[in-house]
Amino acid sequence: MTNTPEKIVYTARASVTGGRQGRATSEDGVLDLSLTAPKEVGGPGTGTNPEQLFAVGYGACFQGALTMVAKAHGVDASGSQLEIAVGFGPEGDSYAITADIEVTIPGVDDAKAQELVEAAHQVCPYSKATRGNVPVTVVGKGA
Repeated sequence: MTNTPEKIVYTARASVTGGRQGRATSEDGVLDLSLTAPKEVGGPGTGTNPEQLFAVGYGACFQGALTMVAKAHGVDASGSQLEIAVGFGPEGDSYAITADIEVTIPGVDDAKAQELVEAAHQVCPYSKATRGNVPVTVVGKGA
């Protein structure tokens, strides 16, 4: 199933040269990063890597979706803390990723937190994009 926006309201544009040993810049110049592979895969680990960028993007998007879903349930999740781990490893003749998301939400119990993160997982654009391709776990904890 393809989830196509009804209307594009924003388009992010970036340029990358040199792949995992290169440079990434956003069209507006706000993002300007040196890219290097992590030490665990033979790189120097001295710069940002694509998995870190994916983790940050997915985490921010997921937390935004969580805040929206929680508000609809009468819960203020603005103080929630999200931790995300993006794994990278061989898969057949190429590579694949995994994502594990854990969110602690103040003011709710574990059951409500889990309900909210599962609802956020249904509406988060990154979750929609990875569904069926990337193993993703979501865990909610109350605080």
